[in-house]
Amino acid sequence: MKFSQIPYKRPSIEAYATTFLALLTQFDKADSFLEQDSIFQKLYEHRDEFDTMFQLAQMKCDADTTNEAMQDETGYFNTVLPKTEELETAFYKSLVKAQFKDQLKEKWGAHIFNIASNKIKGFSPEIMDDLVQENQLSSEYTRVIGSISIELNGKDYNLTGLEKLFVDKDRSIRKKASSAKWNALAEKQEKLDSIYDDLVNVRHKMARKLGFENFIELRYIKMDRIDYNPEMVATFREQVIKHIGPIVQKLNNRHKKRLGYDHIFEYDRQFQFNSGDPSPKYQPEEILKKGRDMYASLSVETEEFFNHMMKNELLDVINRPGKAMAAYCWELSKYRHPYIFACFNGTSNDIKVLTHEAGHAFQYYCSREALIEYRWPSFEAAEIHAMSMEYLTYPWMNNFFNEDVEKYFFSHISKSMNSLLFNCSGDHFQHIVYENPTMTPNERATVWRDLEKNYLPTKDFDDCDFLENGRYWQWIRHLYKYPFYLIDYALAQICALQYWQKNQKDKNGAWADYLNICKAGGTLPFLELVKKGNLRSPFDPGCVQMVAESVDKYLDSIDDSNF
Repeated sequence: MKFSQIPYKRPSIEAYATTFLALLTQFDKADSFLEQDSIFQKLYEHRDEFDTMFQLAQMKCDADTTNEAMQDETGYFNTVLPKTEELETAFYKSLVKAQFKDQLKEKWGAHIFNIASNKIKGFSPEIMDDLVQENQLSSEYTRVIGSISIELNGKDYNLTGLEKLFVDKDRSIRKKASSAKWNALAEKQEKLDSIYDDLVNVRHKMARKLGFENFIELRYIKMDRIDYNPEMVATFREQVIKHIGPIVQKLNNRHKKRLGYDHIFEYDRQFQFNSGDPSPKYQPEEILKKGRDMYASLSVETEEFFNHMMKNELLDVINRPGKAMAAYCWELSKYRHPYIFACFNGTSNDIKVLTHEAGHAFQYYCSREALIEYRWPSFEAAEIHAMSMEYLTYPWMNNFFNEDVEKYFFSHISKSMNSLLFNCSGDHFQHIVYENPTMTPNERATVWRDLEKNYLPTKDFDDCDFLENGRYWQWIRHLYKYPFYLIDYALAQICALQYWQKNQKDKNGAWADYLNICKAGGTLPFLELVKKGNLRSPFDPGCVQMVAESVDKYLDSIDDSNF
């Protein structure tokens, strides 16, 4: 069914709960494996029905944040989703003590029981009101950011649309756009501080109610980080500073030399070349057509997948006023549709989004008939699929960038190096924040600025008070909506760059390994999926260094003065 044909109807939480509990009673009382397995599958079908309406409401709300009717629908789900979590936790409790547990494990895999154990630890009816508050605060952040409208040179921009001006050749335009952006956010600073204050407090409160020392412990469990811990992450961050930091310093020096500047300010960071940054030569509709051709050439599997996306209207990528500032891939569970949401703005990021989110969507497409818990892997593994697709599609980038394709490669990998440091910095920030939940907004801002100076010492804000005062992070939605997600990008980047290395030597082998982990979906925890994909764990001593040396050598081989 096409996206436009899918009907929305608010589901009754009371009716949903009644049917769910009736099925769960049957599951508990089943006197044969066949009966218990049949009820098991009916429970999943019931969940898919409800989840699809939630997903559809959120997508429609993001498509137009000014749509008050859909705002009401997402508000409704904010209040009832904790009830669905309570029901699902009851199911997981029944699952781990099921009479025919061994047969269920043999048919559906052992990992669902690991996930179930984590879900049980991460929920109690005692925190339901807190979950409602967290959902409402998260939605409030989306509304605040999405509502920002900036008038510049006679045109109205949202924050995403403004990004195109940051790669304008005219430095004064970039500076003016940058000032407009940060001034607009500064006007919302007090509100953004208040939202984050409340989020930190409610998350800490939930963790304490569940018996955890702080939200860090709770969040690791809720993110199914089964085979690594915060200490391993801290060591990984140190390795990134040690081995990626010098590469970024070299890139910054080359950047200044290319532009002929003494200083690279915040409004110069996205503008990399005096000849113009690489940007797609086509409008969004043509980009999608070329995307179809690219995925038809990449593999039989990707051809089928992208045709499915196009045929069923599952790519909403056109920017427009009131559209949420976001790029993501999600699903419409009942229909087994992956769905891509983005805001093309005429920059190279359009192609990054096309390939990155398509990596997520392709993995889901490969796993779409699995259990709900297996359709997606844990977040850091999911980002391997997305980031690797960015590199595996390199042979087709000339179709989008024409003569600027090598410039795009250099720019893309350079930005990957910067993002590694940024994401580690953001993760470090969150660990400090949730270890110290009583910090004031100004104290948190000081922590952010100190970490910036450590991880990204080349940043220069040209006396922009909002940024100098440590508020850059307030437009990073992951810090509000998806806590502790940023490190997943960094871990996945080290894995994806290994596929970049492999793809240069053995395209067929690289694709076979990639397809293997896409088909595995969420059936394994992170480090086991890494192994299944013939990748080296980013936590292994020397792994970050190995990847860094390869990237450094590649970047040194390019004469960027020609750009």
